[in-house]
Amino acid sequence: MFPKWFDDWNAKNPTNIFGPAILVGIVGSAVFAAAFFVSVGQPYATASTQTGPRGTGMSIPEFKYVLAEGDPTIEDYYTDDPIVPSAGDPLAKDIYENVQVLGDLTEDNFNRLMNAMTAWVSPEQGCAYCHGDGDLETYGEDNLYTKVVSRRMIEMTQNINESWDGHVNANGEVGVNCSTCHRGQNVPSEIWFKNTPVLNTNMAGWSANQNRATSTSQATSLPSDQLEKYLLDYEQITVHDLESRVAGSPGDGETRTIQHTERTYSLMNYFSNSLGVNCNFCHNSRAFYDTEQVTPQWGTASLGISMVQELNNEYLVPLAEVLPEDRLGPVHGDAPKLACKTCHKGYQQPYQGLNVIADWPELATTETPEYE
Repeated sequence: MFPKWFDDWNAKNPTNIFGPAILVGIVGSAVFAAAFFVSVGQPYATASTQTGPRGTGMSIPEFKYVLAEGDPTIEDYYTDDPIVPSAGDPLAKDIYENVQVLGDLTEDNFNRLMNAMTAWVSPEQGCAYCHGDGDLETYGEDNLYTKVVSRRMIEMTQNINESWDGHVNANGEVGVNCSTCHRGQNVPSEIWFKNTPVLNTNMAGWSANQNRATSTSQATSLPSDQLEKYLLDYEQITVHDLESRVAGSPGDGETRTIQHTERTYSLMNYFSNSLGVNCNFCHNSRAFYDTEQVTPQWGTASLGISMVQELNNEYLVPLAEVLPEDRLGPVHGDAPKLACKTCHKGYQQPYQGLNVIADWPELATTETPEYE
């Protein structure tokens, strides 16, 4: 291909072209990678939430691309501006029959809230989900259990916003409304029923409580009764003694055993999955047991535990007398109950901190709502 003299010269004067070629390739790849990351961003970049004093490692890193994804249900959230009442506006209780709650709202705001509840809870069935298929004149009847339950849930929502402000508004006004749990579904996701014993055998005791992947145990071999014991029965959340030998017997009802530890771990695992966080979001990993070294979030979570205990016992458990059989638990026939994940859905704050009470002062208090 080349003249003979050129080939002879190259043979007598060899040149290493591979070294420079590799160097050019490496430099070129580095430039391309740098340009790529500058243009599209670092996919593994993290953002950290500091949960304790600086220098102690008490922070929670999260991938920025995960944070940017956001809660997919936010896009479908329905809201509407409140209507500031005028003097002389007719009230709902003077127009409609059997308005046991929300009767002091003006007709406009009452209907506005009813439309919102339809969008939040029964977007497919519409008003008929609670009021049936009859004419407007029949809407005052309590023939459907859904209406009776809905009335009680309105009272529960008002109680949460009014009495548990320290939990739901810990980091600024957020509040809750029907959509916080329901997200467009008749029955919220992440409700729970009693499900122990988890073994369909004659086995009893602790062995019948664990080593089965259930939804309440978060698909682990940990105990499945932690929500029942701690968020319904008011049992003390605790672990075994720090000493290797302690006085007392596991059967005396007071000595903290390894079983209490396993049940507590099961509850903590549930908390972590519910909020999408790790243990050091609330605890100092150097001393999990020391309440003097916890983070501020621990106090918020403690309020949340007390709140859930009250809501389950005062509002939800009694509904077993109202709900039809197909809405009760499959094992014990108990009413559906809530826990952290029912509202949070895997995020630190429900709806990632979206203020869902700003437009709905009617659900923020049992008193006369304040409109701006």
